[in-house]
This record gives sequence, structure tokens and C-alpha cells, in this order.
Amino acid sequence: MSTIGSPALNISIFAIFVVVTLVIVIKVAGGKKTAGQMYTGGAAFSGRQNGIAIAGDYLSAASFLGIAGAIALQGYDGFLYSIGFLVAWLVALLLVAELMRNTGRFTMADVLSYRLRQRPVRMASATSVLAVSFFYLLAQMAGAGALVSLLLGVSGAAAQNVVIAVVGMVMIAYVMIGGMKGTTWVQMIKAVLLIAATTIMTVWVLARFGLNLSSLLQEAVDNNPEAGEALLEPGLRYGESLTTKIDFISLSLALVLGTAGLPHVLQRFYTVPTSKQARKSVEWAIWLIGGFYLLTLVIGYGAGALVGPEAISEAPGAANSAAPLLAYELGGSPLLGIVSGIAFATILAVVAGLTITTSATFAHDLYNQVFKRGEATPEQEVKVARYAAIGGGVIAILGGMLAKDQNVAFLVALAFAVAASANLPTILYSLFWKRFNTRGAVWGMYGGLASALILIIFSPVVSGKPVDPATGKSASMLQGVDFHLFPLDNPGLISIPLGFFLGWLGTVTSKEFNRAKYAEMEVRSLTGHGVAEAIEH
Repeated sequence: MSTIGSPALNISIFAIFVVVTLVIVIKVAGGKKTAGQMYTGGAAFSGRQNGIAIAGDYLSAASFLGIAGAIALQGYDGFLYSIGFLVAWLVALLLVAELMRNTGRFTMADVLSYRLRQRPVRMASATSVLAVSFFYLLAQMAGAGALVSLLLGVSGAAAQNVVIAVVGMVMIAYVMIGGMKGTTWVQMIKAVLLIAATTIMTVWVLARFGLNLSSLLQEAVDNNPEAGEALLEPGLRYGESLTTKIDFISLSLALVLGTAGLPHVLQRFYTVPTSKQARKSVEWAIWLIGGFYLLTLVIGYGAGALVGPEAISEAPGAANSAAPLLAYELGGSPLLGIVSGIAFATILAVVAGLTITTSATFAHDLYNQVFKRGEATPEQEVKVARYAAIGGGVIAILGGMLAKDQNVAFLVALAFAVAASANLPTILYSLFWKRFNTRGAVWGMYGGLASALILIIFSPVVSGKPVDPATGKSASMLQGVDFHLFPLDNPGLISIPLGFFLGWLGTVTSKEFNRAKYAEMEVRSLTGHGVAEAIEH
């Protein structure tokens, strides 16, 4: 592959971003931490700060790299990811944010186990959280590998694997040093930088076409003769057959329902002092995220028009390289370095948030509440959380190496499907259904999780997609094998209803019902009564 710009300049700008963000982490959050500081930053952030941080956490490699690439290559169908990711926040705002903040303390399992038997529910919740986080981490590490490989001009699999390993080690350093407070500040700074850079690129692209969006779209169509006018219409990817149309319905369900079940997003609601601030957080996040996704339309079609689908497909990371290649086309190596540095900070911030969530789940839910039956000291819990962060980082590195050629927006869609199947049914039942009990929670979480994972394993995502004559590679994760049995790429259409059904079935086949505990949870979820005391302790 020919080198894009100057590798020395690219990596210098990129290194400056890493060093500056690491210094910020050390400055705002260095030193010894309590469990509350490690997991939630002491619940000391305002709604506006947390909303900006949520945008920084949510606008991941999928949003910037994956969606831009999807729009560049698939046009209208790629933009559907943006629509699904944004609409999902209405579910989070209206059904989950305030009630979760009022009921929980550190993790999603605090809410799910509040009126149920602690150990089985916490174990099921922890299993689900770790699975969702793993899929989300896959996407971020794949994006990081593509990005830095592009910056350095390396294209071999071994070189990209080394890049992914280095990214993982930097991310572990963020979490070990900064905890949630340091991570939140990095997410806020990154959100501002990302939205500013995307706005500048959008105006720059439009300026190349006389601020005429129609001229831009026409150039994108002309530059992609294989797709032609279909680039501007629904169905280029999801309209080829009945199977792809059903797959789109499955994808849409996963995107719209997945956000409210993402553990690293839910944990952000605990970093504010009141439920009012939690609601304000989501309002800020919706405006920022919605504005950003409108900009991705211009970035994606701009990459298709100015870079071309062929150059994008041949770059390291393929579709994930569309936005950086567009930056190089617009402003050469300096803009490429800046945009890639911001995108890399995006990945680090999101991965750090995910790692904190997995380490909190392992240390707080499994180690303390399940293994130690709530008797571990806060110091022991924080120590285990640090070890868990290292272990989670290693798993993320290995998974990222396996998934480095997949579109990151697509990988995130799988994480959303798992979250919507395993977590959302139990969250909604816990908050709104008086009769819900432990068996329903355990069946719903394990059943939703298992069905989503099994369907993914036996889907074309993992094996069986045809080999592309241009690249000689299959779009599946595993090359040269075919054991797919399930025809859809996304399992949401089957696994999400199944999660809800199993939660209902487990509940109605069990006699367990604690009326007093439900009444207590209902008052707490609606009023926030007792939350301050829980945080203090």
C-alpha cells in the first residue's frame, strides 16, 4: 500500500494527542481512589458535563469511522446507522435514565438485583455486561488498528496486530491512572474536539462543491459507477433480497433498543448527583449526538465523491479509513494527523469507559457481592478492579486482532443486539413490572444472551460469506470456512423478542414475589429517596 501523507508527521501529531490526554488524566484524577471515585467519579459531574461526556463515550469509532465508511460505500443504507443510533436515545431518556439513576449506585446489577435474590441476578448481569462490552471493545480496537496502520503506512496483518496491542496498553494506562473521573474529562474534551473537527471538515467538503449539497451527492454518484443512483436510495445493501430486507429490520431493532441496555452508557448516569441531572445529561447528549450524525452525511458522501470507493476499500481497515482519507484529501498530512489524533482519542476514551464498566462489574458485582458476599473492603474491591482492567485490556487486544477487517459500525450493531436481548428486557421488567422475580431475570438475561451469541456464531458474520474477487478475502471474520446456519447478519429480530419472552415465562412459572421490596423500589426509582445515603456509604 502506498503511504498516505508523511508517517513521521502523522505519528507526531497523533503522539501529541495521546500525551496531552494522558497528562490531563494524571492531573485531574491521579492518586489513590475509593470505589466510588473509581467507578463513578464520586457522582460529582453536572448534567451538562455528563451529557458532553456521554456524547464523547457514545460517538465512538463506529460513529466517526464506521458510519462515514458505510455512507461512502453504501450511501443511504449507511446513514440508517446514524438514524438508529440517535433514535435509541429517546428510549434511554424516556424509560431508563432517571429511574436507573435513582435506584442504582455503581453498576447495572445494583438495579436489577435491588428487589430480587442478589447472587444469581448479579452473576447473570455480570455475564451479560462482559459479553456486551467485549463486542463493543472489538469494534473500537478494530477501528484503532485501521487508523494507526493508515497513519504509519503499514498494511501487513502482523504490523496491524502490533498496532492494536499498543493501543490496548495505552488504554489500560488511562483506566489504571484516571478511573472514571479522568476518563470523563477525556471524553468531554474528545467530544468537543470531534464535533469541532467534523464541523470543519463538513464545511470544507461543501465549500469544494460551492456549498451545494446536490453537487456533492451527484459527484459521489458519478464516482461510484457500480452503485450509481442507488447510492441515494434505500436498498443498496439491505434491499437485494428478502433476507437482506429482514436483516435490516433486525438491525433496526438492535440499534433502537440497544442503547438503553449498554452497560457503559448506563454507568454514566451514576456520575451525576441527582436524577434531574441524569435527565439533563441525556438531553445534552441527544442534541450533540444528533448534530454530529447530520454531519456524517456530508463526511460520508464527501469521502465517496473526493476519495472514491476503490481507494477506500483498498486502504487498511477498508471502510473504516474513509474519514481519515477524506481529511488527507482536504488538508494533506496536517489535517490527516489532527483528525486521526482526534479519532484515536475517541477510541481511547470509549475503550477506557468500557474497561471501567467491565472492571466495576467484575470487582463490585462478582468479587464483592457474589464471591465475598458483600464483605470485601473498598480497598480490596478497587485492587481487583485494577487487575480486571488489565485482563479486560488483554482480551480486547486479542479480539481486536481477530476483527480488524470488519466495519466497526457493523460490529457495534452486534453489541447493541446483545445488549437489547440480554439487558433491556430485564431492566424494563425490573423497573415497571410488579410481578417480576429472580427466575424471570435469570432466564431473560441468560436466554437473551445465549440466543444472541449462538445466532452470531452461526451467522455469515463469522463464516460463510463469499470471497471478494478484488481482495481475495471473505467479509466474514473467519476465512476459508463455512459453518453458518442462520441467514441474518444481525440476530436482534429473534434474540430480542426471545429475551422478553423468557423473562415473562420465568416470572409466571415462579411463585416468588416480594410486595414490600417492590413498593420500596418503586418509591426510590420515582423520587430518588435513599440515593444520597447509598452514595455516601
